[in-house]
Amino acid sequence: MSNLTWQQWEARGAYRDVGKHRLFFYDSGDRGKPALLILHGYPSCSFDYWRVLPHLEPHFRVLVHDHLGFGLSDKPLDCSYSLIDQADRALLLWRALGIREGHLLAHDYGTSVATELIARRNFGIEPVRLFSATLGNGSMLIEMARLFLSQRLLKHPWFGPPFARLATRRLFLRNMARLWSDPRKADRQDLLQLWELLLRNDGRRILPALTRYIDERHRLRHRWIGALKETDLHINILWGADDPIAVVEMAHHLHSIIPDNSLCVLDRLGHYPMLEDPPGWAAHLIRLVRSPSFKK
Repeated sequence: MSNLTWQQWEARGAYRDVGKHRLFFYDSGDRGKPALLILHGYPSCSFDYWRVLPHLEPHFRVLVHDHLGFGLSDKPLDCSYSLIDQADRALLLWRALGIREGHLLAHDYGTSVATELIARRNFGIEPVRLFSATLGNGSMLIEMARLFLSQRLLKHPWFGPPFARLATRRLFLRNMARLWSDPRKADRQDLLQLWELLLRNDGRRILPALTRYIDERHRLRHRWIGALKETDLHINILWGADDPIAVVEMAHHLHSIIPDNSLCVLDRLGHYPMLEDPPGWAAHLIRLVRSPSFKK
């Protein structure tokens, strides 16, 4: 598969105003198939999924958007980037696009947006009906995360802004490659596109604000991890085993505390298994989501 540029990715998608801001999204648009609603991770964006779309679209209506502050979406300075607000925006976008039900897929940062949606569902608030949720390589169990130094610096109220201004493409490429099971196999062109997308709309300015989601994971741990312990929604755990930050022990701990779940650990894959092994990762996802135990 030849590489895709961010401009080509933009041309495949569209924009929608949500509240005062504009979000970029990709929608495969086949309304006859169950919806797969994707919540991407940090510091990347919906571009993470371009390689797996050919494997997913025969089975699902795939919808993935850039959270506010990420990728091609707006990146305002005077805005809340709370994960709770990101959940609100996701729901508003899905409803605006006619989504009333579907399967949820979340990665990294997106897993905490997903747990906020699950917490609301536990209270009977479900604007979009969920049939399942698949969680992949996200440091929801933040006390177990092995954060990079750059993450710790970016979220710091004093050091974050100057570090963001001084961060280089070289540092970004090196840190991102470390998230692969074998850094030598990280596709440099994909990483360069992600760097360009991070810079779009002067994205450096808001990196510190975005990175403080880590603190929110600590502050709202009981709400979000508690929601996983209490939910009757079936949860899939699809995890690259060689993740240096969201270590595989997190997947096993989630498996032990969630009442109704399926665990699939992918050996020799790291934090971005959808980019490392698109057909293999997609095959496992499809198997989990299409399990006979689900209603759809």
